Formats: sequence, C-alpha cells, structure tokens
Amino acid sequence: MKIEWAPIGVPMERRRQTFAMAFLIFFCLTVSLGSYILVAALLIYGGLWWRTLVIIYLVYVYVDHRRTHSIMEGNGWKIIRNNWLFRHYRDYFPVQLVKTAELPPNKNYILASFPHGILGTGISINMGVDISKWLELFPQVRPKVATLDQNFLTPIGRGLLRAWGLVSVSKEALVYLLTKSNDPKHKDNRDGFTSNAVAILVGGAQEALDSHPGKYILTLKDRKGFVKMAIRTGSSIVPTFSFGEVDIIDQVANPPNSAVRRFQDFVKKFTGISPMIPVGRGIFNYTFGILPNRRRIVQVVGAPIDVIKSDQPDAAYVDKIHQQVIDDLEKMFAKYKDQYIPNVKQKKLIIH
Repeated sequence: MKIEWAPIGVPMERRRQTFAMAFLIFFCLTVSLGSYILVAALLIYGGLWWRTLVIIYLVYVYVDHRRTHSIMEGNGWKIIRNNWLFRHYRDYFPVQLVKTAELPPNKNYILASFPHGILGTGISINMGVDISKWLELFPQVRPKVATLDQNFLTPIGRGLLRAWGLVSVSKEALVYLLTKSNDPKHKDNRDGFTSNAVAILVGGAQEALDSHPGKYILTLKDRKGFVKMAIRTGSSIVPTFSFGEVDIIDQVANPPNSAVRRFQDFVKKFTGISPMIPVGRGIFNYTFGILPNRRRIVQVVGAPIDVIKSDQPDAAYVDKIHQQVIDDLEKMFAKYKDQYIPNVKQKKLIIH
C-alpha cells in the first residue's frame, strides 16, 4: 500500500485545523476510556480516602442523573460552545448550516436528523460544540443534541457532554425539554431564549452500521418514537439532512450477514452501541488513521411540521406525520444533492 504523505508546505491555518481535529478525537477517546480506568484504579489500589471519594462521586452521578436526567439548563457553558478550538474543528471539514425556513421561538422542536454517519459530526458541531452559526440563523432557539442515556453515567465525561449542550435521548429528558414554557417572562427563559430545539439522530447505531462514503442509507421506516414524542409534547418536527456526513470517514467492510456485521449486531443488541473500526487518515498522511477526512458537510434545516398535541397519539395520525417526514427528506435530498454532493449522479437515497 502506497502511503500518501501530507506535504510539508501545508498552510498554517490548515495545520491549526488538523491540530484541533486530532486533539478533540484523542481527548474524547482519553476521557471516555481513561475515566473508567482511573475510577477502577482508585477503587482497587487507592487508599480508604480515595475509595470513599470515588464511591461518593459515583453515587452522586447516579442520583443526580435519576433526579435531573443530567440536563444542564440554558445553553450550557458558552465558553466551550463557541471558541477558537471548535471554530477550527468546524473549518477543518468545513461544516456549514443552511436555513430553509423560520423556526419561531414560540414553540419547541424535534430535529429529526439524518444521516447518522459514524460520528454524527454535522449535527454535533452546529448544535453542540460550536453553536455560533445556529444562534445567527435561529436566535432565541436553544440547540440541544440528544445522545444515549448511558453516556451521562460516564465519570468525568458526563460533565463535558452537559456543558456542550448534549442531553439524554430518554423519554423523561425529552418530555422535560419539549414541554418547557415558551413564555419570555418564565424564569427558565431569563437567558433570552424561549424555545428548545432537540436534535435526534433517529437512525442511531443501526444507521451508523450502514455508513460508508457515498452511501446515503437511512434507518427510518420503523422508527416512529420521535413522532409520538412530538405529538405528546406538541412539538413541531423539523427534518434535517447533513449532506457529506457519510463521506468524512469509512469503516471496515461490514456487509449484511458478514461475520463483522453479525458481531456488531450482537454488541449493539446488548449495549446500544455499534462497535466500528474507522478507516480515515492520519495527522501526517492521507492513507490511514482514525481522523476524518476533509469533506464538506452541509446540514440543511427543513421547514417545521406542526402536529396536533395528544396524550394518546392515534396510530393513523402517527403514520401520517411519519410519512410526511419521509416525503420531506426525499424532497430535500432531491433538491439539494446536486449542490452539496460530489459525483451526485452515483448517489441515491435509500430509506429502510
């Protein structure tokens, strides 16, 4: 295999972007794995004092999560959701945000986001770690990104997730956020924001398994929970599509019924997480590594689909709204694919 090395004369701005990307990838891996190793080491090898502190901390994490669903009110810590590091992270790809309709701040929203890709990068940047563009386009609307509930039981890492505006995708957390008051005078809206927009990567781990460059395969036909949640809370559904999301990084080949896919399905069944071996680039080469490639991601935010609130959603009405989401995504893909996808003639949208 011939290795393609990065040229020496790379502009300094691109070097900063690569540094930001590499730092964040390795930082997140270190925190997620290192926190468990640290806790285990202190419990096994630490003295009575350290063991007591760790146990108290773990009990606090569990109790606090059960009580508050680990939700940080408002927009989290803005200093880490809009800074130099994350702006370079955004510009590395780059990641763009396109507004096609207004999101009035007098209601709450579920952003049905596709495709998941391997990392969910577009949605995580625009509505998570660098919300500057979002706030320009959708003022007074708080951006939130929903992720697996168990992530908020991770020692140390849970604090970062909360500060970045991530929330649990659990039913309780979503109901709490989506039933928040939109009254500007309400005490929860003292920050000047009167609306919550929660992005849900509907396809989840299953859709991630189908993520390969050039393949837009969505897991949606049997995913209706987000529609029921929208109806129960009276929240509008906003279809969003991140063009280029699947192109930034590949994974080891895992066709259906292969040994790799069977193993992934087995792990996903018990953990909710899809284990994958990423195939990307390195810091100094473009041939192998775990860093994503520089590919533009454009998140297009569609028009809101209003629903009639009901505590007991009617199955026929759920199907109607669900089909409207599918129709809007297909129209969005057809309308913008020529503009945002390279070699578009070879690209098709497949919805499972």
